[in-house]
This record gives sequence, C-alpha cells and structure tokens, in this order.
Amino acid sequence: MSESSLTDSLRNGAGQRQLRFIDLFAGLGGFHLALRNLGHRCVFASEIDETLQETYLENFGMTPAGDIRDVAVESIPSHDILCAGFPCQPFSKARDHSEPADPELSELYKQILRVIQHHHPQFLILENVPNFERHEEGQTWERVKDLLRGEGYSVELEKLSPHEFDIPQIRQRIYIVGSRSPLGKFRWPEKSKTKVSVDSVLDSCPEEARQLPEQVDQCLDIWQEFLDLIPKDEKVPHPLWSMEFGATYSYEGTTPWATDVETLRGQRGSHGTSLSQAKTKEEMLALLPSHARAEQQEFPGWKVAFIKKNREFYSRHRTWLDGWMEKIREYPSSFQKLEWNCQERDPRREVRRIRDYVIQIRASGVRVKRNTTAPSLVAMTSTQVPIIGWEGRYMTPLECKRLQSMDELNLPARNTRAYAALGNAINVTVAQLVAEALLATEDTDATRILGRPEWAPDLGQLALEEASSVDQLSVASKEPV
Repeated sequence: MSESSLTDSLRNGAGQRQLRFIDLFAGLGGFHLALRNLGHRCVFASEIDETLQETYLENFGMTPAGDIRDVAVESIPSHDILCAGFPCQPFSKARDHSEPADPELSELYKQILRVIQHHHPQFLILENVPNFERHEEGQTWERVKDLLRGEGYSVELEKLSPHEFDIPQIRQRIYIVGSRSPLGKFRWPEKSKTKVSVDSVLDSCPEEARQLPEQVDQCLDIWQEFLDLIPKDEKVPHPLWSMEFGATYSYEGTTPWATDVETLRGQRGSHGTSLSQAKTKEEMLALLPSHARAEQQEFPGWKVAFIKKNREFYSRHRTWLDGWMEKIREYPSSFQKLEWNCQERDPRREVRRIRDYVIQIRASGVRVKRNTTAPSLVAMTSTQVPIIGWEGRYMTPLECKRLQSMDELNLPARNTRAYAALGNAINVTVAQLVAEALLATEDTDATRILGRPEWAPDLGQLALEEASSVDQLSVASKEPV
C-alpha cells in the first residue's frame, strides 16, 4: 500500500479527521471492515436480511436499517463515502436464466442513485458481478454511468479478482469508483504476480469439516473412471456434457422446441433416450438435456459449438462410453457435466486424479480446479461448497472466511446461512485496496472534503460521538420509517 496514501495522513496528521461512510446492501459488512481498517467511520448501514442484521450488530455494534426502499433519504446521515455491493442476481451469468430476472432486484441500483441525488457524497465505491457491464448489451451500465456523471461524478470501472492480490480465490467482480473531483490521478491497485495456493487458507483435516455424502463420493468415483478410460493423448472436452452422448435431436439451425412432434419422435434425447416413448411434446422436451429445452427458434452459436464438440467426442469413443454413461445417467443433471480446469497443452502431462484437486458441484457441472486457487464462492447451497478432494471433505466456514479476507468477523450460527452469506460477500482486501486508491486522489486536508461537518479533533470526543451514533441508529432501525 502507498506510503503517501490518505490513510496515513488521516491517522498521523494533527487535526485531520476520519471520513464518514455508509454501507448499503451491507451483507456481512465487507465494505464496513475495509473502510474501518483504513480508519474511517460508518454512520449508516442497510441490509434487508434479518439474520445478517443480527450478525452485523454482533460484528460492528450497529443494527442496519432494513429494506433501503423503505428508508427516507433524509434520515440517512450526511457522509463522504457511499459503499454498495448491490444485489447481483439479475446481472449474474450464474443465475437460472430459464426464470425471468426479478424486476425489483434489477432496479435496486436506482436506490443508490436516490441516496446520491440527495446527499452527493464525495466518493462512491460500488461492486457487482462482471456481467453487470454487459447487461442488456451494455445499456444498463451506460445508463448508470450517464446518471452518475449527470450528478457531477467522475467515474471509472475495473474488473478485479482476489487471486490478483495474493488471495487464492478466482472471483472476478467489477468495481465502480466515483468522485466529485476529477479522477485523473486515480490508479487502480497494482496487481500481484505472486503465485498463490489454496493451502494457505486450509486447515489440515479439521474435525468440524463436513464429509462428502455417499452420492457425491460415488459420483466422483464415476468421473474418475471416465478419466481413467479416456486416452492419455485426448483432451477432455470443456465443458463435457455427458447428456449429449447418444443424443440425436436437431440443434443446428433449429431447436427441439421449434421441431414438429413427428420429427422429434424419431430422435433421441439425454444419453440416447428415445423420444418416441413420450406421448406429448412436453414429455419429449423433458427427456432432453436441460440446456436443449429453451423456447427459441435457434440456439446461440456457443451452445451449438458445445453440443457438436461433445457429440463428436462420443462418436470417437462410444465403444467404452456406452457402458460408462449408464452409471452417470442416474445422477442429477449438475452431476452429469464435467468442467475439467486442469488442462495442459500436452494432455499426456495431465494428472488425471480427480481427488488431487479442489472440486465444486455447480449448476454448470462438476468443476475441477488445481489447488492454486479455490472456485469462486457463490450464494451456495450445501452442495456448492468447495470440496477439498485429497481430504474428502467440504471447506469449512472458517476457511471460506479466509477466502473473503473476513477472518475476524463472526458468521451466522447455521452453516447453511454462513456459506450463503460468504457467497454473497465482497472480498475485504480487494475493497480496501480500491478504497485506499480512490481516497488517495483527494487533497489530504479534511476541510476540503465536501459535506464535512465541523467535528472536534479530540479523540475522546470522537469516540463519544460514535457511541451515540450507534445507539441512535439501533433505535431508529427498529421503528417504522
């Protein structure tokens, strides 16, 4: 971190004061921890989840207000920095796109604009999934950017991941920073080139770790059998969709949904299942891989390419695949796909022992990664927690906390809630580096910060003010707004 940062000047300079920030869509409080580490003070937080409100109180001594849509902007204290990791589900590639996006969620960023338009804080730090930049072909980001600029902010956007800052998790997110002063001197945090290992966050065979259920354990054995059977000089298809082995439904220039019933009756679906056994078109579609059921005239090019790759692989190796796929077809769809992220340029050099790696079962398939990094934490169900293959167990909440740089925070008592909260959280180290870089662009004279009240510089008085502020917020959050 830069020795000339605003952090150092605020902590060491006579009469220089903390900045005040608010934490919207606060979750576990990643932004709160990042800004607190830099010496600044939270004056307001909002979080709709009641369990996370209780955890936030336990960690930070203040109860967040609830749904930000119900909060009057006039009741939010004046502040210098607005932080928000607003809900990402409408913009995420990981969400179930067979279901429509929640229009209320996709409009929540407008709540941030509502606060900005009233308070005009000097600085903004926003976080979301990378797809936010491309949502609606980039139109959503262009609208947000224009609105922020219309409110007098210089704005920059960058994609950052913890693994670029010596933390063994690949979790790419966009950060949007804004300032009411020009950002000509602003520089994003310098990325590290140090190699990382997930071992740095793991405990050795922790007693509290959850062991793999029989279904998962047996599924990994079946995929290991596949890796043993595939020729050493053959690359593992990526992604591998076993449901396409034996399938013959039409996919180029058309889709099953756009195909008439009589034509479908002569075709085959998942793992070669004959569609003629179904009586209705709806029943026929149910026998197809889930990725082939979309109500569209044509599949996108990337899907056509994936289907073609997997069918060609099956054609080359059906003599041994026919017997193998009878074992995998008994499992749920997410278990029937493999994402082998351990490729070498020369496949003969690959170590194809699935339990040597970090594994995660996601909707997209069984994801297998080298132990240099953990898979991206997501808002996880119990089956999506990363698996430490060589110990036959799931990662513990404590280990997942380390991946989010949240070692010192308490988590919800139930592990399922803890995992979900960590999957939605921001990485504290990344947020702290971004905040420090942004605040370093401002004149270190605290009186130049727009909207700054005249605080007494006495540290004891500041502590009294903070305690009073926390008490008032706790009471206010329990009353109807």
